[in-house]
Amino acid sequence: MVIKIGNIQLPAFPLLLAPMEDVSDPPFRYVCKQNGADLMYSEFISSEGLIRDAIKSRQKLDFLEMERPFGIQIFGGDEEAMALSARIVDTVQPDLVDINFGCPVKKVVCKGAGAAVLKDIAAMTRLTEAVVKSTSLPVTVKTRLGWDEHSKNIEEVAERLQDAGIRALTIHGRTRAQLYKGEADWRLIAKVKANPRIHIPIFGNGDIDSPEKAKEYKERYGVDGIMIGRAAIGYPWIFTEIKHYLQTGEHLAPPSIEQRVSAITEHLRRSITWKGPVVGILEMRSHYTNYLKGFPHIKEFRNQLVQKKSVEEIEEILQQVKERYAGFVPGRSATLLSDSLQEAACAY
Repeated sequence: MVIKIGNIQLPAFPLLLAPMEDVSDPPFRYVCKQNGADLMYSEFISSEGLIRDAIKSRQKLDFLEMERPFGIQIFGGDEEAMALSARIVDTVQPDLVDINFGCPVKKVVCKGAGAAVLKDIAAMTRLTEAVVKSTSLPVTVKTRLGWDEHSKNIEEVAERLQDAGIRALTIHGRTRAQLYKGEADWRLIAKVKANPRIHIPIFGNGDIDSPEKAKEYKERYGVDGIMIGRAAIGYPWIFTEIKHYLQTGEHLAPPSIEQRVSAITEHLRRSITWKGPVVGILEMRSHYTNYLKGFPHIKEFRNQLVQKKSVEEIEEILQQVKERYAGFVPGRSATLLSDSLQEAACAY
């Protein structure tokens, strides 16, 4: 059995990499794709920024052929701007267009975009219809359960969005008011999936950070697949670990220090290629903590890694790390992000 989004074919129970602001760039997506992510998205892109040719927004349209199937995610609160940005996205030929109706951060919500539209289903429907009519690509949506505890309207939202023409829906199991606090509630996601009116794929998102939890939620809530965000930062192996566990019921061995250093090096080199040596090295600094979490006394090496300004110096430190921890394999614990990435990862 395969999961279809328009003409896109995904494996049964696909694993999606969440679009995360300041995280889901091409270098990060590459290491996740290499480790089993089935469908990936760009960082979310402002429709207005895309229209006014903002450099950062345009740069987010970049992707590699090996990333396919690949979606570009846009957000905005104006129908005309969303329609025009969808036509711009069309020109770079991704596999789908995704609409962000879930971002809870204030700077997005204040513009009437992201999770703000959960307060106005009619506006959400109009925005969705404007995008669907403006692109030849399949349109999908990522959203939340509702605005707050008293307005969990995702069941109605799902029906209205499906009627507007979307081809798949990803639901984060929290309201906007919750932000990323507390435990994600998947019960309403399950109710959407069980609705006999719903025929599009329903993907669940929120708190999946281990193979055991992926299997438990798959069986308990019946979703068509899951989206993984923060748990993949510094640990792209989570995709292959989940797939292996679902197929065999057994755990893969955690990645060795050699595998971790190899992933860091690949991520670093691609970051430099894509962003240039200065920005590429600077932005990689926030990732080292997560890649090397669990190694005793790693702080001394981590401090050196964030101070070095050339790839040669960084790779020399990484070689020392590999030699120091040869044969040591930390157990896989719940994901703990560095402070800098904790904030960045919240914008998806």
